[in-house]
Amino acid sequence: MKPLRYFAAVALIVAAVSSAVATSAFAADPVFPPGARVGMTPLVGLNKAKSFIGFETEDQGVKVLVADLPAEAYGEVANAFKANPGGTGGIKPESIETAAGLAYYTVENAKDGANNVRRYSMILPGPTFSGYVAVQVPENASKIYTDDAVRQMFASAVIRIEVPVDEQLGLMPFKISELSSFKNVRTLAPGAALILSDSDEKKGFEVAPFMIIGLIGSTAASPDDRGRFAQQIATTIPGVRDGRITMSEPVRIDGQPGYETRIDAISGKDNTPVTIVQWLRFGAQTSMRIIGSSPRDDWTKAFPRFRAVRDGIHPRG
Repeated sequence: MKPLRYFAAVALIVAAVSSAVATSAFAADPVFPPGARVGMTPLVGLNKAKSFIGFETEDQGVKVLVADLPAEAYGEVANAFKANPGGTGGIKPESIETAAGLAYYTVENAKDGANNVRRYSMILPGPTFSGYVAVQVPENASKIYTDDAVRQMFASAVIRIEVPVDEQLGLMPFKISELSSFKNVRTLAPGAALILSDSDEKKGFEVAPFMIIGLIGSTAASPDDRGRFAQQIATTIPGVRDGRITMSEPVRIDGQPGYETRIDAISGKDNTPVTIVQWLRFGAQTSMRIIGSSPRDDWTKAFPRFRAVRDGIHPRG
């Protein structure tokens, strides 16, 4: 069933993260993990997770992962559940009312290595995204974190449209002192990548200037390889079609070696002609990647904004 690919895909994250104990009952008010747009009232014994977005017990046995999925994911899952209320493969979907609207969830028994676990997956509607919550409970905690307790936690789920900018910036492994009046700031992956934009997900980011800033886990093998590396990675910018590199040359960024590459391309569902700049700042094992994209007619005004943001990015002390 096609929509269940959303549950399966994110459940892999839970499986990769995965073992028990705590107490029962509820804490007080809904809590949002840092950077998350989905919050809930966590069961007592669950605290904010240290290595992923969500909650976990002190021994990291019980895990509650929170994530965003594409906006269309909720509708596809809801339609599939309505068309096949009995479910498939022995997994029967359930519905539950939340403050965000009607949510759907599944429960199944699974294995985490040699251990038996209970897995729960819930999807709920958001204004421009679908909220996703995945829970994993090892067998030795199942008498405390019961099906009813998890369902009660699911029912407490809430959505916030915006995450405070300072909260998002505080998660990043670098400091940003200049936002160049961009209207929207959002983490694409909390603690890993950030988007600054004048448009939004609904209209499409490509119709107005936007930037994507993050770290990548690779760098040029040697100074002589930087040009090839920059051009090669420029071809992986998402959503870009018919790209043509118009310039690529070495630069210094905040005193470190870097590379600037410019591209003319087509982007977005409306086939917007855009000009893109990619800056790479090379480190020993990682590189900072800064991408600025603008409709070609707005490039002259957008480029100084891109450069101001770039020059306001510094390592955390």
